Amino acid sequence: MSDVHVISGAMIPMRRYHESSYVGLGVPPVAAALRESGLDVSAVESVYCGHAFGGMLTGQRIVKDVGLAGIPVLNVDNACSGGATAVHAAYRAIARGEYATALVVGVDKLTQFGGGTLPLVAEDWEVRQGMVMPAMYAMRARRYLHERDATIEDLAGVSVKARAHGSRNPYAQYRKPVTAEEVLESKPIADPLTLLQCCPTGDGAAALVLVNDEVWQRSGRPPSIRVRASVLHSGDFAAGYRDMLRPEITYGSAREAYEEASVGPDELDVIELHDAFSIAELVYYEALGLCEPGDSAALLRSGATTYGGRTVVNPSGGLLAKGHPVGASGAAQVVEAFWQLTGRAGDRQVPDARLALTHVTGGGIAGLDHGACTIHVFERTT
Repeated sequence: MSDVHVISGAMIPMRRYHESSYVGLGVPPVAAALRESGLDVSAVESVYCGHAFGGMLTGQRIVKDVGLAGIPVLNVDNACSGGATAVHAAYRAIARGEYATALVVGVDKLTQFGGGTLPLVAEDWEVRQGMVMPAMYAMRARRYLHERDATIEDLAGVSVKARAHGSRNPYAQYRKPVTAEEVLESKPIADPLTLLQCCPTGDGAAALVLVNDEVWQRSGRPPSIRVRASVLHSGDFAAGYRDMLRPEITYGSAREAYEEASVGPDELDVIELHDAFSIAELVYYEALGLCEPGDSAALLRSGATTYGGRTVVNPSGGLLAKGHPVGASGAAQVVEAFWQLTGRAGDRQVPDARLALTHVTGGGIAGLDHGACTIHVFERTT
């Protein structure tokens, strides 16, 4: 197995691009990532494109405009985990020696649906009963408030932190800091969640160039991050009762990622996790091992997950501030990790960051806590 390096990353600011096509969204970050990699376009041997709603041959439609054709292009749909799954597939192919270089694209355009909740599969019996994403996370939040020593102010505190981080990020969709009062007084969505506790819909695209160790060495060892772990899981099926505060898919994926990377959660400097709703961040603190089950609200209140704390969680502002263009989100998390670990994160730079973890789940299916979960661990190499 070869070491795999990420040698460049780029994204467009997450926002609503009503007039843009998937090609229009995807080409700018692809061109930027290729340019910054220092590689000739002809050196790219494979392409992996994550998306959920792009239709047929999304990857081919994008990369033909930068002169990439005649090479394998794999389109990946894994709901919100699509972009990260594309990174995982590229990593595995390079590590196994199938290719020396790969381009990863994550892209999606949610403004095509005109607002509201994401379209889900109507044949799913839980969806037919009204289990759309805001409803599912609201149930989680209610259970959390029942079982944990926490209040609705703690839920709001996640959004306050996300907006404060996002205010430093020029790629975030929302950059205005908010107070807990503003969060709680915003439009009710699904009790107890209010509008500012839900990620905004929008459009976005991100791109990365991955290479094997030989190419990295031959290229003069450019600033890069090394993949220490890359884990992809689907959820286990369990009919009937499920513990909504114990997402087994994330618990299991995190355990495997830490073992593969030979690191523990207390060693991480940066985490980009799937905070589609405020309650998600508190649940994932526990699932990722940042604290014991039951202690996540106290961890948030302590300041350990913001600047100056032990591990800065979602320095980008996360999905709550940056936005969540589904198939692009996982790739964008990796771009943020690349920028943080190579010292390119500007005003939101986490000082001397060495290890980063990205986490994104995908989809809701009856009987599964999530359809997919992808976790990566990265290490600064220069």
